[in-house]
Amino acid sequence: MHNQELRKRLWQFLKPYKSKLILAIFSMVLVSAFGSAQAYIVKPLLDEIFFNKNEEMLNILPFALTAVFLLKGIFYYTYTYTLDTIGQCIIRDMREKIFAHIHSLPISFFHHTPTGELISRVVNDATLIQMAVSRAIVGILKDLLQVFGLLFVIFYLNWQLALISLIFMPMAVVPILHFGKKFRKLSITNQQTVAEVSNILHETITGHRIVKAFGMEKYEISKFSKTIDKLFKVIVKDIRINSLQHPLMELIGGVIIAGIIWYGGHQVLIGQSTPGTFIAFLTTLIMIYDPIKSVGNINSPLQQGMAAADRIFGLLDIKAEIEDRADAIDLPSFHQSIDFRHIHFSYDGKNPVLEDINIKAKAGEIIALVGTSGGGKSTLANLLPRFFEVSQGQIVIDGHDIRDVTMNSLRKQMAIVTQQTILFNDTVRNNIAYGDPTRPDEEIAAAAKAAHALDFICDLPDGFDTMIGESGARLSGGQQQRISIARALLKDAPILILDEATSALDTESEREVQKALENLMKDRTTFVIAHRLSTITHADRIMVLQNGKITEEGSHEELMATDGVYTMLRNMQ
Repeated sequence: MHNQELRKRLWQFLKPYKSKLILAIFSMVLVSAFGSAQAYIVKPLLDEIFFNKNEEMLNILPFALTAVFLLKGIFYYTYTYTLDTIGQCIIRDMREKIFAHIHSLPISFFHHTPTGELISRVVNDATLIQMAVSRAIVGILKDLLQVFGLLFVIFYLNWQLALISLIFMPMAVVPILHFGKKFRKLSITNQQTVAEVSNILHETITGHRIVKAFGMEKYEISKFSKTIDKLFKVIVKDIRINSLQHPLMELIGGVIIAGIIWYGGHQVLIGQSTPGTFIAFLTTLIMIYDPIKSVGNINSPLQQGMAAADRIFGLLDIKAEIEDRADAIDLPSFHQSIDFRHIHFSYDGKNPVLEDINIKAKAGEIIALVGTSGGGKSTLANLLPRFFEVSQGQIVIDGHDIRDVTMNSLRKQMAIVTQQTILFNDTVRNNIAYGDPTRPDEEIAAAAKAAHALDFICDLPDGFDTMIGESGARLSGGQQQRISIARALLKDAPILILDEATSALDTESEREVQKALENLMKDRTTFVIAHRLSTITHADRIMVLQNGKITEEGSHEELMATDGVYTMLRNMQ
């Protein structure tokens, strides 16, 4: 992405704080003006007091100088405080926008994007942009204002010397441009490597049991060390260039000042300039060089910020594949049927996962989906809440194509319990009430009771207020599943999807969870993806999926009588 486009897009985040930005710029102008006044005061200080012995000026100048320093300090505080506040506002807005955008993207996006990389974008990249905006970009503006103010002073003091100085000024700009390209390149590599580090951390911390179980601690430590070493080398290279830039700028500045001292000194000796004018000129020139040098120091964080902006806007530019249509309506309360009509689906547009699926589920009916692994059971269930979009065909609920209704109204009428329980590092109460935190305690307790979870919840140290740890780590597998069932019960949605909800449990836990599931399925239209076929004998209809097609359909008794694939799967178990 070009710098101009990046600047335009960054301005969209700055725009809401335009009035604060104007205040900061106004304060910067005054800081620059008072800085220039500090430089100019050197002339009357030397000429009037030390050479002309002007006592009246001696009584005035110290107060004037104090006033200049005081006012400069006030406006310096105003602009730094305002700018840092704007920077923090931008980082807040950007993180919120990234977070909201990530949650608008389809499930397929998360299949190929590492979690650590997303965390790095939200945390690290946004911080680098804040530094670029509040410190680097505006710092350059401040320094340029300072340069222009001081240039006015040196031209006023001695225009011949000023012109000579300007001839040498481009010498200081060349290194800034040269190093800028290197900083940008290093910044991109740096941020990509930070994302790798975040990803390794996330994977190994969340998968710590497997790491320990397979004795892979040394391997993971070695992998992490290699990535950290890669990051270290990039940072050291950045430090080396930054360290080289400073003495080079100092040398160029020293050469320019030495030349001015030689030429200006000659003018004083032959009487064409006063000592006060020359010293004031020299002081101002040194003060001009300081902001030019600062631009060089700002170069690295500026390029880091621009590289981070490129990565963040790249993420924000990813379009949501599944969105509400402009004329989408709210889905009325479900009460009749769900109809899968000639459904075809493919993840990549080439290899079919589902082919010509036709299912009509009446309200209150239990439909079981069984078959060998990879047959398309979970994919079919994921099409109903529009986690994926059908490639061909349509899914119709009470006469409404689900693509014609809002996703919010569609998903409000569905509850999902999966094999991998998704719980949050929060209280038991908040996990059960997830989706509607305002539900009263009585209803939460009733849902827990129906999910056969109330007894173990009451035995927890703080009952419903117990923190359950990341992904419910303080609970057993069966307890985690019953919390997720209680959550689905409390939602009280008319359509239910159970994705192998008991396959990972031991026999005792499965018995408890199965009782909870029976309560959950009462009076609901349920799609059950079953691994353990013993759990779906009560289903109204069982669909056998093989290679993306329905090969058998019927009740448990009807399918057992045919001696087909279902019978084979049942006997295998």
